[in-house]
Amino acid sequence: MCVLPDHAISEMIGTGELKISDYDDSCLTPNGYDLRVAEVRGADGSVVDEGVAEIPPGTMFYVSTVESVGLPADVCAQLWLRTTWIRRGAVGAFGKIDAGFHGTLTLGALNASSDTLALPIGERFCQMVFETLCAPAEKAYSERSGNYQGQKGVTLEPVRR
Repeated sequence: MCVLPDHAISEMIGTGELKISDYDDSCLTPNGYDLRVAEVRGADGSVVDEGVAEIPPGTMFYVSTVESVGLPADVCAQLWLRTTWIRRGAVGAFGKIDAGFHGTLTLGALNASSDTLALPIGERFCQMVFETLCAPAEKAYSERSGNYQGQKGVTLEPVRR
C-alpha cells in the first residue's frame, strides 16, 4: 500500500476518480484530508446540527461528516481523530473506509475528560488518509456487504440489509 500525497489527492479529485463533496482546499493535508462535523448525536439521542454541541464528561457521541466521500475500487482510507480533539479528552476508535464506499461517515467517540467538550459544527474532526491497493478490489464495498453504502447523517443501523 502507498499513502496518497496531497498532489495525488488533488489530481484524483480533479479527474473525478476520487469524490469529496463540499471539498475545501484548506482541509487538504500533506497526506490526507480533514473531515468536518455536520451533526453530533448524543447518547441520549439529541442532535445538534448548528452552533456548538456540548458533550458531557464520560459521554459517548456520534459525528456525521459534512463531506460525502466516494472511493474507487483501488483506494481505501484510514480515519484518524485529529490531535486537537485528543488533547481535549476525546477518544475515538475509527476503522477503514473500504474501496468502493460512497456516502457520509458516522464516527463514534467518547468524551473521556472530566470537562464538557465543546464541538463546533463545521469544525475539522478527523483526518482521512488514502491508501492505494496493490490491485483494484475484485468486489468493492457495495458488492461485499454495502451495509452503509450511501448513508447520510449519523447512521447507527445498516442502510442495506
